[in-house]
Amino acid sequence: MYNKTLTLNNGVKIPQLGLGTWFIDDDKVAEAVKAAVKLGYRHIDTAQAYGNERGVGEGIRTCGIPREELFVVSKVAAEHKTYEEAMAGINGTLEKMGLDYLDMMIIHSPQPWVEVNQSDDRYVEGNRAAWRALEDAYNAGKLKAIGISNFQIKDIESLLETAKIKPMVNQILLHISNTPLELVEYCQKNDIAVEAYSPIAHGEILNQPEIKAIADKYGVTVPQLCIRYTLQLGAISLPKTSNPDHMKSNAQVDFEISGEDMETLKNFKKIESYGVSSGFPVYGGKL
Repeated sequence: MYNKTLTLNNGVKIPQLGLGTWFIDDDKVAEAVKAAVKLGYRHIDTAQAYGNERGVGEGIRTCGIPREELFVVSKVAAEHKTYEEAMAGINGTLEKMGLDYLDMMIIHSPQPWVEVNQSDDRYVEGNRAAWRALEDAYNAGKLKAIGISNFQIKDIESLLETAKIKPMVNQILLHISNTPLELVEYCQKNDIAVEAYSPIAHGEILNQPEIKAIADKYGVTVPQLCIRYTLQLGAISLPKTSNPDHMKSNAQVDFEISGEDMETLKNFKKIESYGVSSGFPVYGGKL
């Protein structure tokens, strides 16, 4: 089990490999969480938009591992762009999950989902308002860390103009064939950890023979190569699965990709069919 941690800019340690729970039903996700914890996972990621916070909370409370040994994350709904909405959402998440605190809560997107890629409005004031709610919940001890998701460089810069606390992470769509290096480097240079959601590219990467050839060279599966790639970029990786066999395989990533192969993977062609055949917008949907 890959169990390395990164230290966030407030000194909190975060497991570098976590379990994503998008598209796992609320009535099934508790079992997935318990299976992951049994295998050694200590970082579980959910969101208000996933509709499964209750089940994730049940899994956390009943997994048999002390709460303080787990790192539990949720996300403020992308539509919550006032202080009141965001604060009500934070408190609602804690109540729904049955937890006294979250290890981290992040703003899910700078824009409401219906406007992603459809609008030039970056909701500068709305994001600042939601961020104030996160800061207050953090200062009250309800959250151990706070962050953002899907924020571009300009979104981060405008947030930092008024933020009293710097975001600890930016969770972004990051995988082989979608590596926004400028954004990754900007975040890391500014001491904002990068989290990679959909590191296996919604499964589309499995159809690329060139990637398969590189995985074969290391004697690993394509998903293992994909996860290792994000880890070697210095990111936190959040592969999503409810299958315990896949959870186990996804955590067997203690190998090293050569510098030359990393460069090849960083510059791998965009998967043309990725947004269409997977049914997700290239932006990443509600991840």
